Amino acid sequence: MSDSSSAAPAVVDPDFWRERRVLVTGHSGFKGTWLALWLQSLGARVTGFSSGPPTQPSLHDLARVGEGMESIEGDVRDAESVARAVAASRPEVIVHMAAQSLVRRSFVEPRDTYATNVMGTVNVLDAVRRHGEGVRAVVNVTSDKCYENREWEWGYREDEPMGGHDPYSNSKGCAELVTSAFRSSFFADPDGPRIASARAGNVIGGGDWGEDRLVPDIMRAALAGEPARVRNPNSIRPWQHVLNPLSGYLVLAQALYESAEHAAGWNFGPSDADARPVGWLVERIAELWPAELGWTLDDGPHPHEARYLKLDSSRARQQLGWRPPVGLHEALQSIVEWYQALRDGADMRAVTLGQIEAFSYAADSA
Repeated sequence: MSDSSSAAPAVVDPDFWRERRVLVTGHSGFKGTWLALWLQSLGARVTGFSSGPPTQPSLHDLARVGEGMESIEGDVRDAESVARAVAASRPEVIVHMAAQSLVRRSFVEPRDTYATNVMGTVNVLDAVRRHGEGVRAVVNVTSDKCYENREWEWGYREDEPMGGHDPYSNSKGCAELVTSAFRSSFFADPDGPRIASARAGNVIGGGDWGEDRLVPDIMRAALAGEPARVRNPNSIRPWQHVLNPLSGYLVLAQALYESAEHAAGWNFGPSDADARPVGWLVERIAELWPAELGWTLDDGPHPHEARYLKLDSSRARQQLGWRPPVGLHEALQSIVEWYQALRDGADMRAVTLGQIEAFSYAADSA
């Protein structure tokens, strides 16, 4: 679809977020930390809800994310803990990001994956139903893997069937169905809370320490001076820097706050040119890293992973005016710079906020 009829380019509006009460679930995770820091830099009054950083080390600790926000410790699987957090924080906007986010772990812990990703979503939306008097906009972050993946060469659109081969992907499809059911059953009033879902995947960036994820695996090897072990080098993924989809979530929340017509599902994927093979990404990072960085093939055995997955983000471009302003080459450069700064003992809160500021300038100039 041509961009000739697109909405005017949208930006994250500091005036909207200044002093806005925002609850972020999963704020101690990789994406949640980047989002919490960005909201802090915008002047929002941020409350986070999570059971603690999922990895050690963690971006949450390295960037001292707790310095600029309130934090509530709790498990998204505990309905009453979630309800108390919503009641105590009195949010105007909720971004629900708490999740079990790893495909491979879902094969080992399927029950916990469904409990977190499905019932966790139920608990958040039900807490809004019970205690969300001041809530205006809820963005439920799911995944590009929520779709029934037929490994098409074209991108999935928001009305494609939900599915998922593995427990993680399937749980995200289920979370989308939960969101739709709650929207129809409890949040149909345009003057009440508005509920939308956001779908993005293969997000990369500095500070990711997730297990069995490509960029963290590469950077752990680089920092240790060892070759990286890489599986499925020919698989194609729609890579994008973490701040690209986060900008989409914030733009969506702004639009949702203003109009109930945006209460729907939304894709936030990169440009077509940034769908690249795993092997290409590894070679590019090796070129950018200042020391020698080799890799070897990890030939398994491995659980099933789709070889090809792509999103069609035309709806977000046309109706929200959203664009992913940072391309893959710039993203990889910023990732290498982040881990170099960590290696050199830099203040990682300042480094991460500096990359957010640089991204925001690029987005405003796009």
